[in-house]
Amino acid sequence: MQRRTFLRTVTADRTDLLDRLLTVLMEERARYCVVGGQAVNAYAEPVVSLDLDLVIAVSDLPRILEALASRFRVERFPHSINISSEGSDLRVQIQTDERYDAFVERATEYDVLGVRLPVAAIEDVLQGKLWAVGDESRRPSKRQKDLADIARLIEGRPELRSRVPAAILDRLF
Repeated sequence: MQRRTFLRTVTADRTDLLDRLLTVLMEERARYCVVGGQAVNAYAEPVVSLDLDLVIAVSDLPRILEALASRFRVERFPHSINISSEGSDLRVQIQTDERYDAFVERATEYDVLGVRLPVAAIEDVLQGKLWAVGDESRRPSKRQKDLADIARLIEGRPELRSRVPAAILDRLF
């Protein structure tokens, strides 16, 4: 099964949310990159996820959000903005934490969900996962998934191990 077909099946996406979102980003010439689990999937053995986490350059964000709001449901939270569409279980989350802004400039294109997209550099993806694991406000189940993502990154690129604090490594291996 093709990746795009698999994505549409898993996310029950009858509205082509991903394609419509990417069209807006392209039309608006947004500078962005993929982070989170789908970014990990670009560098490691993929796992199924209904989430797509993005970072949009801070300077582009107000203009992009205006364009997205006219086509999608947009919900604002303290450190993120969720984009959704009725008829799709795909969950798009735009990170608004300014620590992620520098990731956009270091991104490189990879295959994500069957599409070539800019993906944060592997070191940046790891850093994002380290921040997520350390965020006590996140649900424990999400933090466990972040730990598994860190393990997946290290398994594929053992040299990244030196970037992971000992306290987190002790929880992994």
